[in-house]
Amino acid sequence: MAIQMRNKRDTNFSMASMSDLVFLLLIFFMLTSTLVAPNAIKLLLPSSSSKTMSKQTVTVYINKERNIFVEDQKVDPAKLENVLINKLGNEQEGSIVLRSDKTAPVQDIVVVIDAVNEINRKNGTKHKVILATKPKR
Repeated sequence: MAIQMRNKRDTNFSMASMSDLVFLLLIFFMLTSTLVAPNAIKLLLPSSSSKTMSKQTVTVYINKERNIFVEDQKVDPAKLENVLINKLGNEQEGSIVLRSDKTAPVQDIVVVIDAVNEINRKNGTKHKVILATKPKR
């Protein structure tokens, strides 16, 4: 009498669940990598307890060497106004986020504010400057 097993073991490996897992991990890393926006310029921001959040149109950086950057482009202070006009485009109420190193002189911050105020005066726009800070500990 021949005794046979009713349940035979399948030695094949199904890759369907493995590919689902890989796609889920791919989607997870793609989503989380877009949420991380590292600063291109290393700055020590001043501390503040206020929490003002705004949709930023343009980001201006001032580093400790007193260099002014609009986004990633180094800009001469005399040409700052023209570069900001090009970056703002036709917007009437844009936000310029100013990320200044805490050791940068106030005069450099005033140069950026004056450039934005001059743009507002010439074009009749209502752009505003927001000083970026880090939270107090």
